[in-house]
Amino acid sequence: MALFKRRTVGKPGEWFYCLEHRKVEEGPQCRAADRLGPYGTREEAEHAMETAHERNVEWETDPKWHDGPDRGKGDGED
Repeated sequence: MALFKRRTVGKPGEWFYCLEHRKVEEGPQCRAADRLGPYGTREEAEHAMETAHERNVEWETDPKWHDGPDRGKGDGED
């Protein structure tokens, strides 16, 4: 017996942004590794890449994640 069932049909109103096809999809049509979501509206899914970029900037500049003087510089030296 399978522990997890693969969902092939999404719930009505679930929106995803497919990274492979670069398009908005209602319900999970592409594999999970290739999509962002779920989003509550189509408009939110349309702005998925912008939202991801904004969140990345927030996380990169969050002092809680960069508590040491050399953390977060990306110079490869530890």
